Amino acid sequence: MFTIAIIGRPNVGKSTLFNRLVGKKLALVDDRPGVTRDRREGEAKLGDLVFKIIDTAGLEEGDSASLPGRMRAQTEMAIELADAIFFVFDSRIGLTPDDRFFANLVRRADKPLILIANKAEGRAGQAGAIEGYDLGLGEPVPLSAEHGDGFAELYAALREALPEETELPAERGESEARLVLGEDEDGSELDITKPLRIAIIGRPNAGKSTLLNRILGQDRLLTGPEPGLTRDTIGIDFEWRNRKIKMFDTAGLRRRARIEDKLEKLAGADALRAAKFAEVVVLLLDATIPFENQDLTLADLVEREGRALVIGLNKWDLIEAKGSKLSELREAASKLLPQVKGAPVVPVSGATGEGVEKLMEAIVRVHEIWNKRISTARLNRWLAGALEQSPPPAVSGRRIKIRYMTQLRARPPYFILFGNQLDALPTSYERFLVNGLRQAFDLPGVPIRMSKKTSENPYGHRKSRQR
Repeated sequence: MFTIAIIGRPNVGKSTLFNRLVGKKLALVDDRPGVTRDRREGEAKLGDLVFKIIDTAGLEEGDSASLPGRMRAQTEMAIELADAIFFVFDSRIGLTPDDRFFANLVRRADKPLILIANKAEGRAGQAGAIEGYDLGLGEPVPLSAEHGDGFAELYAALREALPEETELPAERGESEARLVLGEDEDGSELDITKPLRIAIIGRPNAGKSTLLNRILGQDRLLTGPEPGLTRDTIGIDFEWRNRKIKMFDTAGLRRRARIEDKLEKLAGADALRAAKFAEVVVLLLDATIPFENQDLTLADLVEREGRALVIGLNKWDLIEAKGSKLSELREAASKLLPQVKGAPVVPVSGATGEGVEKLMEAIVRVHEIWNKRISTARLNRWLAGALEQSPPPAVSGRRIKIRYMTQLRARPPYFILFGNQLDALPTSYERFLVNGLRQAFDLPGVPIRMSKKTSENPYGHRKSRQR
């Protein structure tokens, strides 16, 4: 699969084009310039072509240590990774000095390039598109990413720019066509496993991007002292110990009452959506100020959504008396988060790399627990002992009777109780059973769901006939 990087100055419509090509609103879009800061990757489709597309930050001049300079470094890395470049300018405004400056940057990359005159709808856009010839980057492709116009011309330009990479299966021959369809040359299916989906969430400046860069072993994500650097939720594919992983970096989440900026609201909604669709969520806390109210709210959200939870204590390199502090924080987690009792609490440092391997091990372990299934026979042997130890209470002189239980599904573990008068079973007794299941079958850190079903009396019809 070949890779295309979308390059251009701020607010020319790069993210709108990215969303159009991937067929989803993955990248945040706003009228303000500079919304995109990190580079975002997705699988794009254009006609019968499938390729990787990279959305990048708007190119701006600035010192390498400044925020614009660090953003530009991310864009330059995207150019290096790409097989070809979409260079986008705003045809309604026409060429600007910045367009001309950065045209020289992409020209030096010496890669196939397609010049896109975006926002070309209407007379003003069509006239501005003609200015693109002045850049010396070839014939501009008039396009409207917002309205979906001009994509047939873009398809033709892409096939011309990358003739070998865009060759269709029928043009390659029968053997290669089978590979595209997911088969080896001998006709057997390829072994394709789904990656483990992990979302990292937390308050602003908890160090999420720094930690993910440390896990990846490269400066993949934009970091710095400025709060709220991350806006888009960025999904990154990699392998850890031969295991496919897709990890999502998200924007820092504050209390809704404190958020007034529209862009921050969009970024927050994007982060929460990532948490809902993940399998494991890493709640990253600042170890110097852990368990703020917002941290507890986020942990509660993870439990309600049924995701597996790992608590990361970041900036551990700043903590003194580490042993006693860790014991203290683990005890606090147990008291403050009883709904996910036993969730792994792992000290880490994105700055030094301390604890990163243990964090990944905890993620994989809690994912296995989240998928765990327990046989009905084992469950009912345990249930018999639990009922003998602490029978259910009586209701109106009649004792509640639990006959048996079974596991309906995993992801997270979901159990059903069968018996009589279960509608009257107190919440405290349900909690007793859940805690017992968690301890007996080693289910720490995952939500446990339990429902009740009152059994029909199989001999009830005999009694009615006798009457």
